[in-house]
Amino acid sequence: MLHIKDALNFENFFQVLLHDEKIELDEKILKRVSESFDFLKEFSENKVIYGVNTGFGPMAQYKIKDEDRIKLQFNLIRSHASGMGKTMDPTCVKALMLARLNTLALGKSGVHPSVIKTMTNLINKDITPVIYEHGGVGASGDLVQLAHLALVLIGEGEVFYNEERRKTLEIFEKENIDPIQVELREGLALMNGTSAMTGIGIVNVIYAKRLLNWSIFCSSAINEIVQAYDDHLSEELNSSKLHIGQKEIAFQMRDHLKDSKLTRDRNEHLYSGNHSEKEYFKEKVQEYYSLRCVPQVLGPVYDTIENVSKILIEEVNSANDNPIIDVNTKQVYHGGNFHGDYVALEMDKLKLVITKLSILAERQLNYLLNDKLNNILPPFVNLGVLGLNFGMQGAQFSAVSTTAENQMLSNSMYVHSIPNNNDNQDIVSMGTNAANITKTVIENAYQVISVEILTIMQALKYLDFNDKLSSKTLEKVKVFENIIPEIKEDISLSDTLEKVKIYLQNNEAY
Repeated sequence: MLHIKDALNFENFFQVLLHDEKIELDEKILKRVSESFDFLKEFSENKVIYGVNTGFGPMAQYKIKDEDRIKLQFNLIRSHASGMGKTMDPTCVKALMLARLNTLALGKSGVHPSVIKTMTNLINKDITPVIYEHGGVGASGDLVQLAHLALVLIGEGEVFYNEERRKTLEIFEKENIDPIQVELREGLALMNGTSAMTGIGIVNVIYAKRLLNWSIFCSSAINEIVQAYDDHLSEELNSSKLHIGQKEIAFQMRDHLKDSKLTRDRNEHLYSGNHSEKEYFKEKVQEYYSLRCVPQVLGPVYDTIENVSKILIEEVNSANDNPIIDVNTKQVYHGGNFHGDYVALEMDKLKLVITKLSILAERQLNYLLNDKLNNILPPFVNLGVLGLNFGMQGAQFSAVSTTAENQMLSNSMYVHSIPNNNDNQDIVSMGTNAANITKTVIENAYQVISVEILTIMQALKYLDFNDKLSSKTLEKVKVFENIIPEIKEDISLSDTLEKVKIYLQNNEAY
C-alpha cells in the first residue's frame, strides 16, 4: 500500500502502474484539501475569481450569476469532453489519474475533498476512464483529455472495467462509488493542468529505461559474437570523457562482459609484437562504430532519460493549475502554471534519443546480417540452405521500415504551436501530442530490438558459443530459447517477433 503523504517519486509510479500497488491518502492531505476548498468558498463571495464566477478563456469577461456557478462547471466538462482518435492505453490513464490526484492533493486548487477520494477509488479498483489520444494542445492544460476524466468523476461518460467498455454510472453503482460533489471550480481544477502529458510521459520513461537496458544487452552480446577487443569499454578510456552517461554505459557493459571468454585483451594480440603480416592485417584493428562507440551513442540516451525523469517528477509534484489557491497568504493568484512546455520539450528530447537507439539497433542488426562486414556468419544469418532459404532477410525489412518511421516522427512538436481558443491560447506546448508520439517511437524501437534479439539468437546457434558466453548473456539465451526457435526452414516470423517484443516490454534485461 502506497501511503500518499508528500511528494511522489518515480518508484511510486512504477509500483502503482506495473505492480498494481494500491494507494491511500494521508489525513494531512484530506485536511489540506478541505482547508483550500473552505478558503476559496469564503474568498470568492465578493471577488471576481476566474472560473468560479466568470466564463472561461476568452469568455472570462462574462460574469456568471451565483445560481449558475455549478452549472458552469458541468457545462465546461461536458463541452470539452470532445476527444477523438484511439483511446489511451489503460496504464497511461492510470498514470494520468495518479498525476492529477497528486497535484490536487497539494491543496492549491480549491476542489471539494470528494474529488480526490473518488479518484483514489478509480485507481485502486482499476476503473479506467475512456480518454482519447487526440484533443489537447497542452497550453491551458490537457483540457480535452482531462475533461473525459472529469466526465467520469461526475458519473457520466464511459470506463473500461474488467477489459469491457461500460457506462460509468453502471460501474459506480456496482462498486458503490459516489460521483464527486461539484461546488466551486471542480471542472476547471480537474481540467486545467498537465497531467495527461505528464502521465503518458512517466509511462514513456519507464519503458525507455527498460529499452535502454535491452540495448546494452544486445550491444554486449554482439561484442561477444564478434570477439571484439575490450579496450573501447575500459574505465581508462571512458573516464577521459566527463559525461556521466557514457561512463555508466561503459561500466554496465564491462559488468555484463566481466566473465566472458570471448572478448579479447588487445595486449594479448595486437600489442604482443607477434605479427607476420607485412602490409595488410586480415583481422580488424578496430570494430565498426555501431560496436565500438556504444558508450558514446547510448550515453546521451542515458543522460536524457535521467533528466526527463527529473523534470516529469518535478511537474507531478507541482501545482499546474490556474488560478492557484494559497491558503497561507490568503490569496488567489492568476497565471499560467497549466502550460506544458517543460513536458513537451522533454518528450521531444526523449523521442530523439530513442530514435537514435533504434538506429543503433538497426545498424548492429545490419552488421550481423551482412556477411561481408562480419566475416563470421552466413548471409542474413541463414541457418538453412543458402539460396533456397532466407534466414533473417524478411525481418530486416521490418526493422528498417520501423526505424525510418521513427526518424520521421522525431520532428519536434514543441515548436509546432498553433494559436486557438480565439487567440486566447496564442502560444501552446502541444505536450500531449509530443508524449503520444514519443510513446509510438518507443513502441517502434521495441520492434527493432526484437528483430535484433531474434538475429542474435540465430547467430549464437550458428557459432555454438554457449560455453564461452558471459553469464549475463547466457542467462537470457536460456530464456529466449523458450520463445525463439532455431530457424533453418523458413517460417512466418511475425508471431515470434511479437512474443519477443512483449517479453522485452514486460521484463528487465538485468
